Amino acid sequence: MRFHFEEDTEVLEQEEVDTGSGEQCELTVFNDDVNTFDHVIQTLIEVCRHSQEQAEQCTYIIHYKGKCAVKVGSFEELVPMRNAICDRGISAEVL
Repeated sequence: MRFHFEEDTEVLEQEEVDTGSGEQCELTVFNDDVNTFDHVIQTLIEVCRHSQEQAEQCTYIIHYKGKCAVKVGSFEELVPMRNAICDRGISAEVL
């Protein structure tokens, strides 16, 4: 953060400066021929805190498009979710 002082007034302004450390990543889940729709839906609800409808929509996108970005966030936030999804036998990557 930077502070700016104006000579004519006694106003102090605060400016947010992007340091690049908060880069947004995507948690992408990939389609396979092993996991059921119900398993993927339940995983997205439990791990990514999706609503039922959101999890269902993502699962259909995964099925028909081959992959879906199911969550956006920092790398540090998404890696534990990726690990939990992979622990349940579903392919996922943080990109």
